[in-house]
This record gives sequence, C-alpha cells and structure tokens, in this order.
Amino acid sequence: MLDQELKTIKHLVEIPDEPGIYLFYNVHGELIYVGKATSLKSRVRSYFRGKRTPRPIEELIHEVADIDWRVTDSVLEAVIVESSYIKKFLPKYNVMGKDNKSWNYIIITNDEYPQIITLRQHELALLQRNDPQQLKRFAATFGPYPGLNTKAAIKILRRLFHFSSCEPDSSRPCLYYEMGLCYGVCVRAISPADYKKKVINPLKWFLSGKKRQVIKNFERRMKQASKAEDYEEATLLRNQLKNLYRIHDVTLINKSFFEEEIEWEGSFLPTGQPLRIEGYDISNLGPTHKVGSMVVFNAHGPVKSEYRKFNIKTVEGQNDVDSLAEVLERRLKRNDWDKPDVVLLDGGLPQINRIKKVFIERGVTIPFVGIAKGAERKSNNIILGTKTQEFVNWVSKHQNLLIRVRDEAHRFAIAFNRSKRKVQ
Repeated sequence: MLDQELKTIKHLVEIPDEPGIYLFYNVHGELIYVGKATSLKSRVRSYFRGKRTPRPIEELIHEVADIDWRVTDSVLEAVIVESSYIKKFLPKYNVMGKDNKSWNYIIITNDEYPQIITLRQHELALLQRNDPQQLKRFAATFGPYPGLNTKAAIKILRRLFHFSSCEPDSSRPCLYYEMGLCYGVCVRAISPADYKKKVINPLKWFLSGKKRQVIKNFERRMKQASKAEDYEEATLLRNQLKNLYRIHDVTLINKSFFEEEIEWEGSFLPTGQPLRIEGYDISNLGPTHKVGSMVVFNAHGPVKSEYRKFNIKTVEGQNDVDSLAEVLERRLKRNDWDKPDVVLLDGGLPQINRIKKVFIERGVTIPFVGIAKGAERKSNNIILGTKTQEFVNWVSKHQNLLIRVRDEAHRFAIAFNRSKRKVQ
C-alpha cells in the first residue's frame, strides 16, 4: 500500500504498543486476516511502511480497508486468541493446519487423570491417516499455534494450573507434588473428579480464550477455601491468580513466531481430491490490450513457475468470453503440461457456457467452476460447470480457496497487461 493510502486506515496511529491480535477487514467489512504481535503498534505499522517485500501477506495488503485489534495481557494469550478467531471467523487469508513443523497443538486426553500432550502438525496428520483410533484418546485439541515454543508453553501452563504428567499409583510422590506444583495424581492425593474440576476445566477455559472465567473460578474457590480455613488451598489459589495476572512468556517466541506466509488449504484435501487447480482470467483494457492469465496451485500453494501469460490473437474487440475460450483452447493443446484436476474461471454463466462448449468439443471432462463478482463487483457467486455431487461438495467446502485462486489469476492478468502497456 502506498504511503498516501495510509489515511484510509483511520485508527493506525491509535494502535497500542502492547501484545495482542490485529484484525484486517476489507471494504465490505469482512474479516480477511488475523495476526498476533508482541507489540501491536510495531507489527501493524510494519505492513504499511517502507519498501514492499514479496511476502504473500504484503502482496494482499492492498485489500485492507480497516484495522481493529484486541489487546491481551501476554504473548501466550495472543497466540490463543489468534487461533480461536481463525477457527470462528475463517478469515480469507488465514490457513488452519499449515503443514509446518512450527505449527503445534496442545491436546488434553480423556484418561482417568487427563494428560496434557503436544503434537506437531505433521505428527497429528500421521495419526489421522495411519492410526485414527488413537484420536479417540483426545478429549480436546487446541491449536494450531504457529511459532509457539510448546515446551516453554507447557512449563508456563503447569505453573498456572498445576496439572500432572504422572501416571497414578506410583510408589512415592513426584517432585512437582513436593514442590506444590501439582495435586498429587501420582499418589492419588486428588480424585479424578476433583482433578478435572480444579485443573482440567480451568485449563480448557484458558486455552479457549476465557481467562476471565478462570479468574472468577479461582477467586470463588479461594474465598471458599479461606472460609473453610483450608489455608493451604487458599494460598495455592492466590499464587495461581498472581501468576495468571503476570504471565512471563517471552520464551514462548521462537524464530517462526511471525512467519505469516499465506499458504493454501490444499495440503489437507482428502486423498483423491483436486491437487492441481488452474485459474484463468482475462484483462481487457481497450480493444488493443487483451491478455489472459493462467495460475497454478498445487497441494503446497501457488506454483509460480507454472504460471502462463497469453496474448489474445483471434478475438476482435472487447469480448472477454471469446478471449477466455481462446486461452483454454490453446492451453488444452499443450499436452506437455500437467493436466489440471480443477479449472477455475473468473467469470459467470456466459463464461461457464462458453467453456463448457470448448470442453465438449474436445472431449474434456475436467471439473470446472466459475466465480462471478456480480453487477457491482462486490459478490462472489459460484457457478458450477460440473455438477457431480462429489464436486459440488468439494466446491462448497473450499469456496475461500477458490476465491483466492480467482484473485491470484486476476492479479496476474492485470500485472501482465500493465507491463505490456509500459513497453508500448
């Protein structure tokens, strides 16, 4: 975004120098991106100043029309709230479950005394694929948390909630119990029901972003313990509250904490689902400036080395429909290119009908779909070219993904057209 465009972001100067999450909205008021920061002010301003970099998130910053934020008391809470916002609102440019070692999960098991374990994304994916029965042991899964040092996180969470990593029925109490940092699961000093009530439930609330609920619970229990003259329990809860208010968590940040490249969701498509999507668009700026674009996405994201540009050669005047047909006809002649699993068109029913005719004439059965912007170019109307139930279900599930492919094809076509006009 150019410097003079900063004035369109009304609240940029008001962003505080505190940890939290930031929210990017487009002109339609849709939440398109959520990020976390140790300093909201520094992080958000970094997107809008200085030399542009090629990072995908910054290539898309021009869509931001408004900014909001939520201050948190700690970095740990920023990570947790970021994850909950992404799950709830599914922002366009956030991706859940990036296949990366820096994406981690915190899991609570359903054992008699629930255990707290951590898994990396690839480890969870392996379980889902090879040992789904093992997943039945998981009572709750939180994350993914990108860039979170889970070893440090578990250490902090243990201090906050005093959960145990021991198996019950040990011959002697563990060191954590002797230090007053757990309730003695090892020697069954606490019943399974009380352990879930005092430890597991508050931990679940905290990992769900409900810190206030945890504080109220601890305060109520502390008062009850004092009234019952159980001063040991009251002191323990007082210390837990103190730790909740003052979470020291700088060790949670690892080198990938701020890696926010926009990856695509395809890496988690079920087996047999599309693994190569080709997106097409036409940029038409006058009768002498007509070009087409082809972008390619695979299971790991955009494959820019396989993007292709087309100069429209046979179409007279400004006819996007026939221009698109020319592009597809020329592409289908390239047997040396990998075959797409899905074709995505930037266009509505006229484009769909024209390309359907091209496919029929050539005996092509590739599933295809179009996305129309509508009369005012503010909507994303899905028009199916292929209407099998399997494809309908896939399109319904991956609309955000298809919109991203469409937007990339549109961007690439416009960039090609502009570069041609500069040369001329």
